[in-house]
Amino acid sequence: MTDPASPLRALPTHGRYDYSPIVERPTYEWPNGTRLAFYVALNIEAFPFGEGMGPELNPRQPEPDVVNHTWRDWGNRVGIWRLLELLDEFDLPASALLNTAIYDSCPQIAHALRRRGDEIVGHGHTNAERQAEMDAEAEARMIENVTARLRAEEGKAPKGWMGPWVNETPRTPDLLARNGYAYVMDWMMDDQPVMLRTAHGPLVALPYARPTNDITALHGAKWTPEEWADMLIDQVDEMLRQSRRQPLVFNVSLHPYLMHAFRLKHLRRFFDYLSTVRDQLWVARCADIALFAQAEIEG
Repeated sequence: MTDPASPLRALPTHGRYDYSPIVERPTYEWPNGTRLAFYVALNIEAFPFGEGMGPELNPRQPEPDVVNHTWRDWGNRVGIWRLLELLDEFDLPASALLNTAIYDSCPQIAHALRRRGDEIVGHGHTNAERQAEMDAEAEARMIENVTARLRAEEGKAPKGWMGPWVNETPRTPDLLARNGYAYVMDWMMDDQPVMLRTAHGPLVALPYARPTNDITALHGAKWTPEEWADMLIDQVDEMLRQSRRQPLVFNVSLHPYLMHAFRLKHLRRFFDYLSTVRDQLWVARCADIALFAQAEIEG
């Protein structure tokens, strides 16, 4: 038990950013004169058969866990194509958080994203592994190899990164900055882009909403698709009010293996609502938001 007479110690901190109340920051507008930026994040992931991690969509069974593996595989065989059709219907761009294993297992997905002009965001090689379980050499090699593969496939280096399972080591921001990344999506402490300090210069932490994420709401909290769509509508509606005072960022996160027809129907309802307020939003890709915000922050 701590001695109440002894000095209270300061809590350990990561040292990447300082505390800053959102109500005390400078105000700016997004490029089209609005105050709420919106992006769609597609989580496109690959999993090996019979090994590694994976979301437990069905209660886990001994490997080979055929039910969980094939449920996730449905997302790449069917779910992503329904999502892309829906995004085309509403003329919505996307940022694809892509495991590089997709290039080998499902190359047609990468071709479709390229045709649409969607942004490719680094997301590791497979979501069956986590960076926090890698030693320094393995993590550095993974980031370097993934970056090289993305550059080779897309003809340019990626600007952004989200770790597999949204997972990092204390070294990760430094490694990302060293490999030329401009932003990271693992740090979720704000509704505005925030500059992180690294050993190789600044790195933008781009907001990535967790409470409204489809994994969090539909799979974790077991909300109905109708409740989820209502939540998304309420979030945008209220953030539009809040954005009168400062620029904000909101996104919808979509995992193809969750996008069965009964859920897609209510996602369409959210996109219908979004079209009625689109003139009040800046609908963009992650890199556009991160780089514009960095220029505003750094002045």
